[in-house]
Amino acid sequence: MSFNKHSQIIIISVLLTTLMACSEPPEQAKAAQAQRPLTQIDVAQVVSKPVQSWFTYTTRLEAPQQVALKPRVSGVVNTIDFVEGQQVKQGDLLFSLDPRPFEAQVASLRAQVASAVAEYQQAKSEAARAARLRKRDAISSEEAESRTTAAKKAQAQISALNAQLQAAQLDLEFTKITAPIDGVISRAEITKGNTVNANQSTLTNIVSDQKMYAYFDIDERTWNSHFEQAKASDNLPVVMQLLGSDEFAHQGHVDFIDNQINTSTGTLRVRATFLDNSKLRSGAFARIRLASQEAQQQVLIPERAIGTDLKNRFVLIVDDKNTLQYRPITVGDRYGEFRVITKGLTASDIIAVNGPAKVGPGMPIEPRTTQLNADAIGFTLGAPLNQTLLTAK
Repeated sequence: MSFNKHSQIIIISVLLTTLMACSEPPEQAKAAQAQRPLTQIDVAQVVSKPVQSWFTYTTRLEAPQQVALKPRVSGVVNTIDFVEGQQVKQGDLLFSLDPRPFEAQVASLRAQVASAVAEYQQAKSEAARAARLRKRDAISSEEAESRTTAAKKAQAQISALNAQLQAAQLDLEFTKITAPIDGVISRAEITKGNTVNANQSTLTNIVSDQKMYAYFDIDERTWNSHFEQAKASDNLPVVMQLLGSDEFAHQGHVDFIDNQINTSTGTLRVRATFLDNSKLRSGAFARIRLASQEAQQQVLIPERAIGTDLKNRFVLIVDDKNTLQYRPITVGDRYGEFRVITKGLTASDIIAVNGPAKVGPGMPIEPRTTQLNADAIGFTLGAPLNQTLLTAK
């Protein structure tokens, strides 16, 4: 019996030792967990900037006036009186044709007019004499009427010859070919000594340069969503970038909106006008930015900070206890790597910059403060193009 009691004491001692040994690891685990460092997470305050929604279109510039200069009469080119590629003014002499055939025609018609005037004077005198003789019944009424008719025909002949003379004088004037508009002239397509045909041969081209037009097409959905209330008289501002330039350096305004949607393309034709004529050339490729509203202060965050679940887009914000919290958001337009947040965040909120990839709501963290740099992003209409353009919502 003493042996059994001794064995029971040993067994009880072992069990107590085992229980004590098993009870120690959880406490040690808690202590280890308390001493374990928190996860470091990059956090930053959201960006708040004036933001403007705009749309970008491509086009080619057009001069308001373009002239393919053609002669009004046929003849031989006598002189070329301009410097190719230079400015010309309306009325400047550009070409002259050999005038001698036209001068001869004018001289011939002047002689014919003089002869017709003499004939008319004689017929008029005979008609007057016939009228006097008729009063004395010294001539028949038929003869008197015949002389009166002859005088009227002679007068009509003078009118016809004067019209021909006027046309010949115009042809003579047309041998001096002048600039019909102000602008920049191209090269001479036909050189001295060549024969040109009236209204067929192209002598050169002139384009006006006081202003330039840029036509572009806005799709029906965008127009109805953003520009439905716009009128040409509103002079909506636009900016333009030329090919090879990094900036939208040219400012203009919309001065024409077409009166109907093109049913074939579902677009509306719009025209912007630019008055800066120092660097603009007709036919140049250009990008046009058109804003739909005035700039408004908006909250922006990096695209990578946004998470998506089955219901919402969300971000993780940092509370005053350095714990991550779930916050549903509504997103707007994207500008480069940044996205406008239209609902869910305020300008004072601090977010997990890299999103919910390795962390989740309710998780305590060690915040590693960073700063969001949006200086290289253009958020308004006149911003440079050294950044990614706006994309639709």
